[in-house]
Amino acid sequence: MTGFAQDSTIQTKPDTIKIGGMVIIREPGSKEDKRDRAIHISTRRHDKQSNLSTNWWIVDLGFSNFSDKTDYTSPAIQTLAPGSDADWLKPRFGKSRSVNLWIVMQRLNIAKHIVNLKYGLGLELNNYHFDDKSIRLYHNPDPVLIDQSYTGLHKNKFAADYLTVPLMLNFNFTPKRENNKSFGLSAGVSAGYLYSARQKIKNGNVHKEKGDFDLRPFKLSYIAELTLGPVRLYGSYAFRSMFDNGLDITPYNVGFRFSNW
Repeated sequence: MTGFAQDSTIQTKPDTIKIGGMVIIREPGSKEDKRDRAIHISTRRHDKQSNLSTNWWIVDLGFSNFSDKTDYTSPAIQTLAPGSDADWLKPRFGKSRSVNLWIVMQRLNIAKHIVNLKYGLGLELNNYHFDDKSIRLYHNPDPVLIDQSYTGLHKNKFAADYLTVPLMLNFNFTPKRENNKSFGLSAGVSAGYLYSARQKIKNGNVHKEKGDFDLRPFKLSYIAELTLGPVRLYGSYAFRSMFDNGLDITPYNVGFRFSNW
């Protein structure tokens, strides 16, 4: 009898019912008084992250520039650009811009959503404004000339546009945070194909001259991006000169990226 009396006060395990994101827990109480029961209802969030996420129509706004390491004293360069010097192709600070439009970008989880692979497809639009507005670019016979007829110009712009595929290793240090509160960085390479190049002259009337201007048809670049909460920065630096004629001019870009992640 003593044994049965002791057993009557022992509580059994609570009953748990899960319905979607809701958890219902029923406390059984004692065997002597089954009315002595408590019911607890709580909700749970299921935030399981997808291993593959897609981002459409990313926009970059920044500045285009280049590192000019051309030896303008060499006979070969003076043949290509007679009378040229280091100031000929100097870009105007703040006027040479980079606008990139990434049609699609994907992020593939590799390790716990901290290490990811990022890749995509888009357009790189590079615009260079020269300090010397009398610069004129050709394909033949001389790739760069000072054109004395180019005086009083409102605009002298050279554009080089590429269809580009980026590939980066991404590190997301805060995988459980919302995209606009995350911190991370990415680094990798990109391969671009030159699909359009032109020089635009504006002096009342607008004149456009199209061609390849001895540009390399492909551009390989080191690329990187930095995520600081809602602020995203990007940068790129080409492997080698953008020209294929002896001018040692290596392009690079920096700016802001407007993206969901």
